[in-house]
Amino acid sequence: MRSPRGVAIAVRRPDGSIVLKDEKLPSETSGLRKVPLLRGVMQLGEAFSLGYRALQFSAEQQMTEEEKKSAAGGSSLAGLISIVFAMGLFVALPQGLSTGLFSLLGVPVELGSWQFHALTGCFKLLVVTGYLALVSLLPDMRRVFQYHGAEHKTIYAWEAGQELTVANVRAQSTLHPRCGTTFLLTVVIVSVVLGAVLVPIVLPSATGFTGQLTVLAFRLSLLPAIAAVSYELQRFSARYCTTGPLRVVLYPGFLFQKITTREPDDAQIEVAIAAMEGAATRERENPAEERLRSFASFDEAHAALAVR
Repeated sequence: MRSPRGVAIAVRRPDGSIVLKDEKLPSETSGLRKVPLLRGVMQLGEAFSLGYRALQFSAEQQMTEEEKKSAAGGSSLAGLISIVFAMGLFVALPQGLSTGLFSLLGVPVELGSWQFHALTGCFKLLVVTGYLALVSLLPDMRRVFQYHGAEHKTIYAWEAGQELTVANVRAQSTLHPRCGTTFLLTVVIVSVVLGAVLVPIVLPSATGFTGQLTVLAFRLSLLPAIAAVSYELQRFSARYCTTGPLRVVLYPGFLFQKITTREPDDAQIEVAIAAMEGAATRERENPAEERLRSFASFDEAHAALAVR
Protein backbone atom coordinates (compact mmCIF):
# COMPACT_ATOMS: atom_id res chain seq x y z
CA MET A 1 0.00 0.00 0.00
CA ARG A 2 1.35 3.39 -1.06
CA SER A 3 0.82 6.60 0.90
CA PRO A 4 1.92 10.07 -0.25
CA ARG A 5 5.25 9.79 1.59
CA GLY A 6 5.83 6.07 2.02
CA VAL A 7 4.91 2.47 1.29
CA ALA A 8 3.95 -0.49 3.48
CA ILE A 9 4.15 -4.18 2.55
CA ALA A 10 2.33 -6.81 4.61
CA VAL A 11 2.95 -10.54 4.18
CA ARG A 12 1.50 -13.54 5.98
CA ARG A 13 4.15 -16.07 6.89
CA PRO A 14 3.57 -19.85 6.81
CA ASP A 15 3.07 -19.88 10.59
CA GLY A 16 0.15 -17.44 10.30
CA SER A 17 1.99 -14.38 11.60
CA ILE A 18 2.00 -11.12 9.67
CA VAL A 19 5.23 -9.28 8.92
CA LEU A 20 5.02 -5.59 8.00
CA LYS A 21 7.74 -3.62 6.28
CA ASP A 22 7.37 0.12 5.70
CA GLU A 23 9.77 2.68 4.26
CA LYS A 24 9.95 6.32 3.28
CA LEU A 25 9.47 7.42 -0.34
CA PRO A 26 9.96 10.81 -1.99
CA SER A 27 6.79 12.89 -1.93
CA GLU A 28 4.64 12.55 -5.05
CA THR A 29 4.38 16.36 -5.20
CA SER A 30 8.04 17.28 -4.74
CA GLY A 31 10.56 18.41 -7.35
CA LEU A 32 10.23 16.87 -10.81
CA ARG A 33 7.49 14.53 -9.56
CA LYS A 34 4.94 17.32 -9.90
CA VAL A 35 5.86 18.15 -13.51
CA PRO A 36 3.17 16.90 -15.94
CA LEU A 37 4.31 14.08 -18.28
CA LEU A 38 7.70 13.73 -16.57
CA ARG A 39 5.97 12.58 -13.38
CA GLY A 40 4.38 9.70 -15.30
CA VAL A 41 7.75 8.30 -16.35
CA MET A 42 9.10 8.63 -12.80
CA GLN A 43 6.01 7.04 -11.27
CA LEU A 44 6.15 4.11 -13.68
CA GLY A 45 9.81 3.44 -12.93
CA GLU A 46 9.15 3.64 -9.21
CA ALA A 47 6.11 1.36 -9.50
CA PHE A 48 8.18 -1.32 -11.24
CA SER A 49 10.89 -1.04 -8.60
CA LEU A 50 8.44 -1.20 -5.71
CA GLY A 51 6.52 -4.08 -7.25
CA TYR A 52 9.65 -6.14 -7.83
CA ARG A 53 10.98 -5.49 -4.32
CA ALA A 54 7.59 -6.28 -2.79
CA LEU A 55 7.40 -9.63 -4.59
CA GLN A 56 10.97 -10.43 -3.57
CA PHE A 57 10.22 -9.53 0.06
CA SER A 58 7.07 -11.65 -0.03
CA ALA A 59 8.95 -14.65 -1.40
CA GLU A 60 11.66 -14.31 1.25
CA GLN A 61 9.08 -14.52 4.03
CA GLN A 62 8.08 -17.97 2.79
CA MET A 63 11.67 -19.28 2.67
CA THR A 64 14.05 -20.81 5.14
CA GLU A 65 17.47 -19.15 5.61
CA GLU A 66 19.08 -21.78 3.38
CA GLU A 67 16.54 -21.16 0.63
CA LYS A 68 17.17 -17.41 0.84
CA LYS A 69 20.89 -17.92 0.33
CA SER A 70 20.44 -20.18 -2.67
CA ALA A 71 17.89 -17.83 -4.29
CA ALA A 72 19.85 -14.59 -3.74
CA GLY A 73 22.16 -14.99 -6.72
CA GLY A 74 19.43 -15.54 -9.29
CA SER A 75 17.14 -12.61 -8.53
CA SER A 76 18.84 -10.07 -10.84
CA LEU A 77 19.04 -12.56 -13.70
CA ALA A 78 15.35 -13.44 -13.24
CA GLY A 79 14.45 -9.75 -13.39
CA LEU A 80 16.42 -9.27 -16.61
CA ILE A 81 14.84 -12.34 -18.20
CA SER A 82 11.39 -11.07 -17.23
CA ILE A 83 12.02 -7.70 -18.92
CA VAL A 84 13.29 -9.33 -22.12
CA PHE A 85 10.34 -11.74 -22.12
CA ALA A 86 7.86 -8.86 -21.68
CA MET A 87 9.40 -6.84 -24.51
CA GLY A 88 9.31 -9.83 -26.80
CA LEU A 89 5.75 -10.81 -25.92
CA PHE A 90 4.07 -7.42 -25.83
CA VAL A 91 6.12 -5.41 -28.35
CA ALA A 92 7.87 -7.72 -30.83
CA LEU A 93 5.20 -10.44 -31.10
CA PRO A 94 2.30 -8.11 -32.10
CA GLN A 95 4.48 -6.54 -34.81
CA GLY A 96 5.44 -10.00 -36.05
CA LEU A 97 1.80 -11.12 -36.11
CA SER A 98 0.83 -8.06 -38.18
CA THR A 99 3.60 -8.80 -40.64
CA GLY A 100 2.53 -12.43 -40.85
CA LEU A 101 -1.13 -11.57 -41.45
CA PHE A 102 -0.29 -9.06 -44.18
CA SER A 103 1.92 -11.65 -45.89
CA LEU A 104 -0.72 -14.36 -45.51
CA LEU A 105 -3.31 -12.14 -47.17
CA GLY A 106 -0.90 -11.21 -49.96
CA VAL A 107 -0.91 -7.55 -48.95
CA PRO A 108 2.40 -5.64 -49.18
CA VAL A 109 3.88 -4.99 -45.75
CA GLU A 110 4.20 -1.21 -45.55
CA LEU A 111 5.91 -0.50 -42.25
CA GLY A 112 5.28 3.21 -42.66
CA SER A 113 1.50 2.89 -43.01
CA TRP A 114 -0.85 3.71 -40.15
CA GLN A 115 -2.90 0.62 -41.04
CA PHE A 116 0.03 -1.66 -40.22
CA HIS A 117 0.48 -0.06 -36.81
CA ALA A 118 -3.22 0.00 -36.08
CA LEU A 119 -3.30 -3.75 -36.74
CA THR A 120 -0.21 -4.17 -34.55
CA GLY A 121 -2.11 -2.38 -31.77
CA CYS A 122 -5.06 -4.75 -32.15
CA PHE A 123 -2.73 -7.74 -31.86
CA LYS A 124 -1.06 -6.15 -28.84
CA LEU A 125 -4.42 -5.82 -27.09
CA LEU A 126 -5.23 -9.43 -28.00
CA VAL A 127 -1.86 -10.70 -26.68
CA VAL A 128 -2.18 -8.77 -23.40
CA THR A 129 -5.75 -9.97 -22.85
CA GLY A 130 -4.90 -13.57 -23.73
CA TYR A 131 -1.82 -13.57 -21.51
CA LEU A 132 -3.73 -12.25 -18.48
CA ALA A 133 -6.56 -14.72 -19.07
CA LEU A 134 -4.14 -17.66 -19.32
CA VAL A 135 -2.06 -16.80 -16.24
CA SER A 136 -5.25 -16.26 -14.24
CA LEU A 137 -5.81 -20.03 -14.56
CA LEU A 138 -2.62 -20.75 -12.58
CA PRO A 139 -3.35 -21.30 -8.86
CA ASP A 140 -0.50 -19.04 -7.71
CA MET A 141 -1.57 -16.20 -10.01
CA ARG A 142 -5.17 -16.63 -8.92
CA ARG A 143 -4.00 -15.95 -5.35
CA VAL A 144 -2.14 -12.86 -6.56
CA PHE A 145 -5.34 -11.65 -8.21
CA GLN A 146 -7.28 -12.34 -5.01
CA TYR A 147 -4.82 -10.16 -3.10
CA HIS A 148 -5.28 -7.55 -5.83
CA GLY A 149 -9.02 -7.64 -5.15
CA ALA A 150 -8.38 -7.34 -1.40
CA GLU A 151 -6.21 -4.28 -2.05
CA HIS A 152 -8.97 -2.53 -4.01
CA LYS A 153 -11.65 -3.38 -1.47
CA THR A 154 -9.52 -2.06 1.39
CA ILE A 155 -8.77 1.19 -0.45
CA TYR A 156 -12.48 1.71 -1.11
CA ALA A 157 -13.30 1.20 2.58
CA TRP A 158 -10.54 3.61 3.60
CA GLU A 159 -11.70 6.26 1.11
CA ALA A 160 -15.26 5.90 2.43
CA GLY A 161 -14.02 6.64 5.96
CA GLN A 162 -15.11 3.24 7.27
CA GLU A 163 -13.46 1.28 10.03
CA LEU A 164 -11.14 -1.28 8.46
CA THR A 165 -12.84 -4.50 9.50
CA VAL A 166 -13.07 -7.63 7.39
CA ALA A 167 -16.84 -7.20 7.06
CA ASN A 168 -16.60 -3.56 5.91
CA VAL A 169 -13.85 -4.34 3.42
CA ARG A 170 -15.59 -7.41 2.01
CA ALA A 171 -18.65 -5.29 1.11
CA GLN A 172 -16.61 -3.15 -1.31
CA SER A 173 -16.00 -3.57 -5.04
CA THR A 174 -12.87 -5.17 -6.49
CA LEU A 175 -12.87 -2.64 -9.38
CA HIS A 176 -11.04 0.65 -8.82
CA PRO A 177 -10.37 3.53 -11.25
CA ARG A 178 -6.74 4.03 -10.11
CA CYS A 179 -5.71 0.45 -10.86
CA GLY A 180 -2.52 -0.66 -12.56
CA THR A 181 -4.55 -2.88 -14.87
CA THR A 182 -6.49 0.13 -16.11
CA PHE A 183 -3.16 1.88 -16.60
CA LEU A 184 -1.95 -1.11 -18.63
CA LEU A 185 -4.96 -0.83 -20.94
CA THR A 186 -4.34 2.91 -21.29
CA VAL A 187 -0.72 2.17 -22.22
CA VAL A 188 -1.85 -0.21 -24.97
CA ILE A 189 -4.29 2.34 -26.41
CA VAL A 190 -1.78 5.19 -26.29
CA SER A 191 0.91 3.01 -27.87
CA VAL A 192 -1.46 2.21 -30.75
CA VAL A 193 -2.18 5.90 -31.38
CA LEU A 194 1.42 7.11 -31.04
CA GLY A 195 2.74 4.26 -33.16
CA ALA A 196 0.18 4.82 -35.92
CA VAL A 197 0.93 8.56 -35.98
CA LEU A 198 4.68 8.81 -35.35
CA VAL A 199 6.17 5.77 -37.11
CA PRO A 200 4.88 6.79 -40.58
CA ILE A 201 6.29 10.30 -39.98
CA VAL A 202 9.70 9.27 -38.62
CA LEU A 203 10.23 6.06 -40.63
CA PRO A 204 8.16 6.42 -43.81
CA SER A 205 10.48 4.30 -45.97
CA ALA A 206 11.27 1.45 -43.57
CA THR A 207 11.26 -1.89 -45.38
CA GLY A 208 12.47 -5.45 -45.02
CA PHE A 209 14.05 -7.11 -42.03
CA THR A 210 16.23 -4.10 -41.23
CA GLY A 211 13.13 -1.93 -41.34
CA GLN A 212 11.35 -4.29 -38.95
CA LEU A 213 14.20 -3.98 -36.44
CA THR A 214 14.29 -0.19 -36.86
CA VAL A 215 10.55 0.11 -36.28
CA LEU A 216 10.78 -2.19 -33.27
CA ALA A 217 13.62 -0.12 -31.80
CA PHE A 218 11.66 3.09 -32.39
CA ARG A 219 8.57 1.66 -30.72
CA LEU A 220 10.67 0.70 -27.70
CA SER A 221 12.08 4.23 -27.58
CA LEU A 222 8.51 5.55 -27.36
CA LEU A 223 7.86 3.74 -24.06
CA PRO A 224 8.73 6.75 -21.85
CA ALA A 225 6.43 9.01 -23.88
CA ILE A 226 3.69 6.37 -23.80
CA ALA A 227 4.03 6.05 -20.02
CA ALA A 228 3.94 9.83 -19.60
CA VAL A 229 0.78 10.34 -21.65
CA SER A 230 -0.94 7.26 -20.18
CA TYR A 231 -0.30 8.44 -16.61
CA GLU A 232 -1.86 11.85 -17.31
CA LEU A 233 -4.89 10.26 -18.97
CA GLN A 234 -5.47 7.86 -16.07
CA ARG A 235 -4.98 10.68 -13.57
CA PHE A 236 -7.63 12.70 -15.41
CA SER A 237 -10.10 9.81 -15.65
CA ALA A 238 -9.68 8.86 -11.98
CA ARG A 239 -10.36 12.45 -10.94
CA TYR A 240 -13.17 13.48 -13.29
CA CYS A 241 -14.77 10.30 -14.65
CA THR A 242 -15.82 8.40 -11.52
CA THR A 243 -19.38 9.77 -11.56
CA GLY A 244 -21.88 10.92 -14.16
CA PRO A 245 -21.86 10.14 -17.89
CA LEU A 246 -18.05 10.28 -18.13
CA ARG A 247 -17.92 7.10 -16.02
CA VAL A 248 -18.27 5.18 -19.29
CA VAL A 249 -14.59 6.03 -19.90
CA LEU A 250 -13.67 3.70 -17.01
CA TYR A 251 -15.62 0.68 -18.26
CA PRO A 252 -12.89 -0.79 -20.54
CA GLY A 253 -10.46 -0.70 -17.61
CA PHE A 254 -13.05 -2.28 -15.32
CA LEU A 255 -13.50 -5.11 -17.84
CA PHE A 256 -9.75 -5.75 -17.72
CA GLN A 257 -9.84 -5.69 -13.92
CA LYS A 258 -12.39 -8.48 -13.99
CA ILE A 259 -9.48 -10.64 -15.18
CA THR A 260 -6.84 -9.37 -12.74
CA THR A 261 -8.95 -9.17 -9.57
CA ARG A 262 -10.77 -11.95 -7.76
CA GLU A 263 -12.87 -12.08 -4.62
CA PRO A 264 -10.43 -12.56 -1.72
CA ASP A 265 -10.90 -14.73 1.34
CA ASP A 266 -10.94 -13.27 4.85
CA ALA A 267 -7.27 -14.09 5.49
CA GLN A 268 -6.24 -12.14 2.40
CA ILE A 269 -8.38 -9.19 3.42
CA GLU A 270 -6.66 -9.18 6.80
CA VAL A 271 -3.26 -8.84 5.12
CA ALA A 272 -4.55 -5.98 2.95
CA ILE A 273 -5.90 -4.20 6.04
CA ALA A 274 -2.55 -4.60 7.81
CA ALA A 275 -0.79 -3.06 4.80
CA MET A 276 -3.24 -0.14 4.66
CA GLU A 277 -2.97 0.52 8.39
CA GLY A 278 0.81 0.25 8.14
CA ALA A 279 0.86 2.85 5.36
CA ALA A 280 -1.47 5.14 7.32
CA THR A 281 0.67 4.81 10.45
CA ARG A 282 3.82 5.65 8.51
CA GLU A 283 2.12 8.67 6.94
CA ARG A 284 1.01 9.92 10.34
CA GLU A 285 4.32 9.33 12.13
CA ASN A 286 6.59 9.94 9.10
CA PRO A 287 9.71 8.21 10.48
CA ALA A 288 12.89 8.52 8.44
CA GLU A 289 14.04 4.93 8.90
CA GLU A 290 12.78 1.71 7.32
CA ARG A 291 10.86 -0.44 9.81
CA LEU A 292 10.23 -4.19 9.97
CA ARG A 293 7.66 -5.46 12.46
CA SER A 294 6.14 -8.87 13.07
CA PHE A 295 2.75 -9.65 14.60
CA ALA A 296 1.63 -13.07 15.81
CA SER A 297 -1.85 -12.59 14.35
CA PHE A 298 -4.05 -10.13 12.48
CA ASP A 299 -5.77 -9.13 15.71
CA GLU A 300 -2.42 -8.15 17.19
CA ALA A 301 -1.47 -6.18 14.07
CA HIS A 302 -4.87 -4.46 13.94
CA ALA A 303 -4.68 -3.46 17.62
CA ALA A 304 -1.19 -2.01 17.17
CA LEU A 305 -1.79 -0.24 13.86
CA ALA A 306 -5.48 0.76 13.76
CA VAL A 307 -5.91 4.48 13.12
CA ARG A 308 -9.72 4.48 12.94
